Amino acid sequence: MESPNKIENFKLDLPRRPRRMRRTASLRGLAQETFVRCEDLIAPLIVKESGEKEPVGSMPGLFRLNLEELVRECEELAKLGIPAVAIFPSLDPSLKDEKGTEAGNPETLVLRAVRAIKKAVPSLSVVTDVALDPYTSHGHDGVLNDEGSYVMNDETVARLCEMAVLQAEAGVDIVAPSDMMDGRIGAIRAALDEAGYIDTAIMSYSAKFASAYYGPFREAVGSAKAAGTTLLGKETYQMNPANRREAIMDAMMDEDEGADFLMVKPAGAYLDIIRELRDASQVTLAAYQVSGEYAQIHAAAKLGWLDYEKTRDESLLAIKRAGADVILTYFAKEIAQKLRDRG
Repeated sequence: MESPNKIENFKLDLPRRPRRMRRTASLRGLAQETFVRCEDLIAPLIVKESGEKEPVGSMPGLFRLNLEELVRECEELAKLGIPAVAIFPSLDPSLKDEKGTEAGNPETLVLRAVRAIKKAVPSLSVVTDVALDPYTSHGHDGVLNDEGSYVMNDETVARLCEMAVLQAEAGVDIVAPSDMMDGRIGAIRAALDEAGYIDTAIMSYSAKFASAYYGPFREAVGSAKAAGTTLLGKETYQMNPANRREAIMDAMMDEDEGADFLMVKPAGAYLDIIRELRDASQVTLAAYQVSGEYAQIHAAAKLGWLDYEKTRDESLLAIKRAGADVILTYFAKEIAQKLRDRG
């Protein structure tokens, strides 16, 4: 056994001691490499036609908002320094059909929402989803074949082009195709340009995986009710969670077709994909911290198993560190308020 004296006098001959820079809070601050800023965040919001704001049971703190409430929320977010919001509609089931016809209505809910937001807060960038799942009675992101067994690619892309042009006409800044159809970025870019909307940007859900983390969001917008389950299988168009090379290939195809943003969805379980895309592309990279990621942090914290604030902040920091420039997160408002309060 070593004598106490010998242990006390033991010194390693180390030219570098990384712990030097961890010794105090101020030193740790000087050495910090990654930061999450308000400017990095997009707040997803859900709009409904009417009635009081309605909580989403599986997503504490998230509400379905009517148009007036939505505009007020956007005004608050802009004052906090959030640069953009992503708007998703929760439609009355009576408006849904097999083909998602309501998506082509120039006065559909999401388009009225865009006009109202841009009128009230013109400086706030607005992102809209380009996909048919909020509008279809079956909950899928596209047009089904006659047997109802398969989402048809090219017929769906034609509908998505129509949606994107309508959204651009309403004043949206960024259209975000989330459907994962082949060739839709090039087709949407061509449709927007032909209609005169050359400045409308495209945020492509380039690597959107067939994930188990989407259940709470499907409840929030009603696509789960349309399908009859939160476990609606979308494996024929969303990506296999096992495939890394395919994710990079799909994203590079979207970049070649004119995407202004690439996106990885979900974020937390796919940090490796975010990192690889950041290394492979110079295009602005987004990551979507999805409903299931948000819900599990809330649930674990409620049970006392995790520190809510520290886990929330670490989850976002990890996404940013992996290489995301932009994060879509339901924590956006909380983070902005925290940064404001810090001064």
